[in-house]
Amino acid sequence: MNEQAANLHRSIAACTLCAEHLPLGPRPIVQFSPKSRILIIGQAPGTRVHASGVPWDDDSGDRLRDWLGMEKDAFYDPDVLALMPMGFCYPGKAKSGDAPPRKECAPAWHDQILALLPQSRLTLLVGTYAQTQYLPETRRLSLTQRVQSAWLDSPETATDAPKAFPLPHPSWRVRMWMAKHPWYEADVLPRLREAVAVQLA
Repeated sequence: MNEQAANLHRSIAACTLCAEHLPLGPRPIVQFSPKSRILIIGQAPGTRVHASGVPWDDDSGDRLRDWLGMEKDAFYDPDVLALMPMGFCYPGKAKSGDAPPRKECAPAWHDQILALLPQSRLTLLVGTYAQTQYLPETRRLSLTQRVQSAWLDSPETATDAPKAFPLPHPSWRVRMWMAKHPWYEADVLPRLREAVAVQLA
């Protein structure tokens, strides 16, 4: 990791922008290097990830790695994969599940991280918050419509397709969504794994 990336990591680790709003206090969780070939923009850490300090260190992470066809050693290698959530710290609870990611993170840090990453990276937008931010033209679509139009309605192959793709969030709730949309497992996941393999080759 070069000095610029190391300095940015240190600055993020010391961030207290929204500390007064965080029930468990600030613990920014992010992973990146100037060599990262795949970027995953997710939501925000949950309580288990906050406790361990390891991104996607939960059942959702296991499901996501299965979707990608990646083992943990590659997933947690910053020279392979960058992990940049919409909110870097656990945001607390809401009425149903976790609260939305804090809005301070993306404006403060995302552009600085993106400037360090390779231009040829594959970007995966996991969940509605990341898709609303980085695919603003699709805001009126449902998540199902976004995933379907990006992966299935495009005539391009995985090797030639656009470098940013929407995915559902891999929480336990996604099992019901996948049961209603069998095309995701049958058609999208093979293309996703092919796109990942291209970046790893």
